[in-house]
Amino acid sequence: MRFIHLADVHLGAVPDRGCPWSDKRENEIWETFRRVIAGIRENPVDLLFIAGDLFHRQPLPYELKEVNELFSGIPETRVYLMAGERDYLKENSFYRTFTWAPNVTFFPEEKVTCVKDTQFEVYVYGMSYEHSQIRQPLYDGVRPVKNNGVHILIAHGGDESHCPLNTAALAGAGFDYIALGHFHTPQNVIRDVAAYSGALEPIESNDLGAHGYIEGRIENGKVKTRFVPFSIRTYSQLLLNVNEESTQLSIEEALKDEIFKKGGLNIYRVILQGKRKPELFLIPEKLKSFGNITEVLDETRPAYDLEELQKKYAGTLIGDYICFFMEKNRNTVEDKALYYGLQALLETRHSS
Repeated sequence: MRFIHLADVHLGAVPDRGCPWSDKRENEIWETFRRVIAGIRENPVDLLFIAGDLFHRQPLPYELKEVNELFSGIPETRVYLMAGERDYLKENSFYRTFTWAPNVTFFPEEKVTCVKDTQFEVYVYGMSYEHSQIRQPLYDGVRPVKNNGVHILIAHGGDESHCPLNTAALAGAGFDYIALGHFHTPQNVIRDVAAYSGALEPIESNDLGAHGYIEGRIENGKVKTRFVPFSIRTYSQLLLNVNEESTQLSIEEALKDEIFKKGGLNIYRVILQGKRKPELFLIPEKLKSFGNITEVLDETRPAYDLEELQKKYAGTLIGDYICFFMEKNRNTVEDKALYYGLQALLETRHSS
């Protein structure tokens, strides 16, 4: 028996709103979900688990209809679906009145229930959020029924505001597999037993690394899983080292080279590090024009010889300023204050 476990698709989301590529991202999220279904159509799986937040917000009727048409196109695959905190069941939610295709099971209430799939002797347990926050650990007391077969729990949450999870309780519950959603980073909680599939496509700039879904096989009562990278884009951090030989142009060329190596479709946060010539005036914002760049952080420092400057300007405001910081065990903020303030003082002195 084969299954696919995915979660946090966030249909309707517009990541990086205001950036030149944001409109494309909204369409790409839909397209990646369609590609998953197309892949199942070509290479069928028996079960598809969607562990919450299929939609980024309350789904509209035409969106539910489109998703349902996709599901109806894979009639041999049993689909199990729950609402998460983003698309939770409001009182007037269109989820409540929607009629799904025969191969789809939607969990319609905020109470864990069990559905038996007689074709595969599989018991699937799940519920939907009826509130945007659930502070009670609703999954911790759930146990499989005492019947032979495969027992699978679909669960969404894991932080204090969204169904807190006790890992030890999950490990001892007795489920053959626990398909988790809510956290956007793929992660194994218990190898081959409980895992977050992560967001299908990265939604926020902190959703770093590969994204996709989990594919599983159940043979002789044992589950084996693997993560399948599937997203069109990834978010990455690019670290660019700056030295005293660096110029604005050389930094721009280095950035273009790195983006070419890592992929022009991907989205980057650029961090400049190292020591630069004190007189080099960087224009970090200009770097955004060389790719899909959400942010440029300038963490460089001017390459001052503090001890030499302290001696040179002893008895002056500059010397006292350096001495004040040199005597401290500086944190990152104080370190920046030292260099920014020193640069301003030196420039003021030179201009006068």
